[in-house]
Amino acid sequence: MQAAPFVVTVVAFVTMVFGVVVGDDSKSGRDTKLPADTLPADLFDRELPLGLDDRSPPPTGVSAAEQRARFDIGRRLFFDPILSKDKTVSCATCHRPDHGFSSPERLPRGVGGKLATRHAPSLFNRSFGKFHSWDGRAASLKEQALLPIANPLEMGLPHEEAFARILASEYHAEFSKAFDEGVTVDNIGIALASFLDRLYSAGSRVDRFVAGTESTLTPSEKGGLWLYESKGKCWKCHSGRNFTDEKFHNTGVGVRDGKAEPGRFGVTGKSEERGAFKTPTLRGVALNPPYMHDGSLATLREVVEFYRKGGIHNDHLDTRVEPLDLSDDDVDDLVAFLEALSR
Repeated sequence: MQAAPFVVTVVAFVTMVFGVVVGDDSKSGRDTKLPADTLPADLFDRELPLGLDDRSPPPTGVSAAEQRARFDIGRRLFFDPILSKDKTVSCATCHRPDHGFSSPERLPRGVGGKLATRHAPSLFNRSFGKFHSWDGRAASLKEQALLPIANPLEMGLPHEEAFARILASEYHAEFSKAFDEGVTVDNIGIALASFLDRLYSAGSRVDRFVAGTESTLTPSEKGGLWLYESKGKCWKCHSGRNFTDEKFHNTGVGVRDGKAEPGRFGVTGKSEERGAFKTPTLRGVALNPPYMHDGSLATLREVVEFYRKGGIHNDHLDTRVEPLDLSDDDVDDLVAFLEALSR
């Protein structure tokens, strides 16, 4: 029997019990607001919600007790500012649980009030990802978890300093129980990844409709599902149970004067991947505006309208992106479907 869908539970604590810890940053004169951990206590033990395939198997040779210990460390670290240079931001600062584990800002602020170069995307269902970061520079969740720590615009703490700080903290004993090697930079990443691995979004009304409960969707939402699978052509990139092909596409987002940003090209050096960014999951999408790698589209309606007109032309525009024959009512239905996919 399926456990209660995490994303449905999220709606409850997002709207009622999300907490914020307020502190004072005497160096910058800023008030710091650190999201508190109000996630369900049984998060580690929950089964996959309806609509998702089996999760990846646990690492070979890691006991159930060690898996739980790693998850618990990662969960604490996610909300702890200890991994930021000035101890004013945590992972949760940019990936807020009350905002679908993303940022409500186009470009979130890191240490010293510095702006990140890209929008902080949702962390839902990253355990099913093949690549991570908008340009896919991280091949594993562990790598992805470590990137923001050292980024000078985000948490700004060199990995060797993060290691020393954790080694000298109360986390030291916890790492010794969870890892044979105790505290290492890699193990900090593994602990955070163990937590991220359990952040699911599924069990939506769309999943229940697909499973046979037809009454869960309104006529407009059913129409949106039909459009998604037909002339809306959304399925060409947002495919599979996680509604993403986990590939990279140039849709024209970020193009200025006909020129695309580096995107995936900055990682692979392949000219055909210039301006290409990873397809995000559509699960939980109504919970985490704004959208795109630069946060340039504020609403789901703006996203649908962007694709309706065929993206933004540039020399590397993906051939899948072309103007869509959608009426205003069609746009309404697609937005309704996307919202139903998040509830």
